[in-house]
Amino acid sequence: MDLSKGKQLIEGPLKLVGLGIESIVEGAKAAGANVVEVTFQPPAGGDATRMRALAKLFEPPLAEKIDAANQIALERLLESRPTLVGVGVAREVIPGMSDDLILHAGPPITWERMAGPLRGAIIGGLIYEGKATTPEEAEALAASGKIRFDPCHHHHAVGPMAGVVTASMPVWIVEDMAGANAGNRTYCTLNEGLGKVLRFGAYNDEVVTRLKFIERTLGPVLGRTMAGRGPIDLKMIMAQALQMGDEGHNRNRAGTSLLFRELAPAMVRFGGEAEDVAKCLDFISKNDHFILNLTMPMAKCMLMATEGIAHATVLSVMARNGTDFGIQVASMPGRWFTGPAQLIRGLYFPGFTDEHANPDIGDSAITETAGFGAFCMAAAPAIVQFVGGTVNDALKNSRQMGRITVGKNSLFQIPALGFEGSPTGIDVRLVEEKNQLPVINTGIAHKAAGVGQVGAGLVSPPWECFHQALTAIVEQENA
Repeated sequence: MDLSKGKQLIEGPLKLVGLGIESIVEGAKAAGANVVEVTFQPPAGGDATRMRALAKLFEPPLAEKIDAANQIALERLLESRPTLVGVGVAREVIPGMSDDLILHAGPPITWERMAGPLRGAIIGGLIYEGKATTPEEAEALAASGKIRFDPCHHHHAVGPMAGVVTASMPVWIVEDMAGANAGNRTYCTLNEGLGKVLRFGAYNDEVVTRLKFIERTLGPVLGRTMAGRGPIDLKMIMAQALQMGDEGHNRNRAGTSLLFRELAPAMVRFGGEAEDVAKCLDFISKNDHFILNLTMPMAKCMLMATEGIAHATVLSVMARNGTDFGIQVASMPGRWFTGPAQLIRGLYFPGFTDEHANPDIGDSAITETAGFGAFCMAAAPAIVQFVGGTVNDALKNSRQMGRITVGKNSLFQIPALGFEGSPTGIDVRLVEEKNQLPVINTGIAHKAAGVGQVGAGLVSPPWECFHQALTAIVEQENA
């Protein structure tokens, strides 16, 4: 052993890297050392039980089985080809839909536990359906047990924010046209626009009038349009939109414009009465978020292709109902792992603050689950003007999401990252190992029923969801 080198180290100026052990760092500083402190946390937050669980899942030969299953899930997601094929009425096309059933966003919840925005949307839905004439009547009916509630996800559907779907509402029909799960269909209502709208819990006359326009005019015009025009490849629209400054969740201007180009000529040819077509074209052209209600069922369609793969630890669902946040894992379809919905960090409309905000709500996190939305924030730097932060934050978010995903989607390219594919396939194991939660960008609903949107921002799931999922995965592998 060369003792002279050790002596030189002791005698020379000390430069140390501190990895989170505070007593050692403070002692070194007191001795005059130059210390660079690095934020460090052991895997699974240092929890011994979860660290043992992770070690088991990363240990051969089980690790190889899980890695292979996750690659199959990724391949199926990438092979999926969600295609817009039509517009129908919810009661006629959504599996299991009926007049006494209201679908909602997120995991299952009862009326008693529902947050203000979800209650408001249900009140508005009951008035829209003619089952009540006043908010008070609607509340009484909702609490009576005569109306059933079920998650959209239980019916191959998704819904933004409150996600309320009632029997008379027109819905997009998206079908998987390729891959192992060709023929799967998913559904979503038509987008109402921003502001005081049903999905944010508003239910005044303006909201109901707009819903009636969507039911009686927009839905039928689009239905005839799609019947005459034929299918539209949604993944190709999303791929182009990412090159044009969208990220597919909270910034949809390019995607809506591309969809408008696909629909407008066919609407003129096949949509029906000129005045009705003109009203519909005007409605779509003034709503930058119109395509959101198609990117969501597109993502759902892609993720349904991953469900039921033994050993897979990637997520197939992230969803929130305003009270609870829930996730599902590809190997355990239909099983929810839940925790409390989180408050959103973001920008508020004038006159509102975080005191007015409801916790996170909506099925729109399905976009991040499928590898776009906030995972592609680097493709949409202008999004920071809507959700807060800086352009560097947008780049950082996309890079960080690559740490917890199993691959990339080469079709969904991010120009600002050298046209790198979007990070895709959230792995429960990596989330726990890296201590890195997925990031989601979303709108903020007022916590009181009937008010509507008050801002937009960024949020992450609660850790409880992933801790529960990790435990269930280990139990499943031990069975």
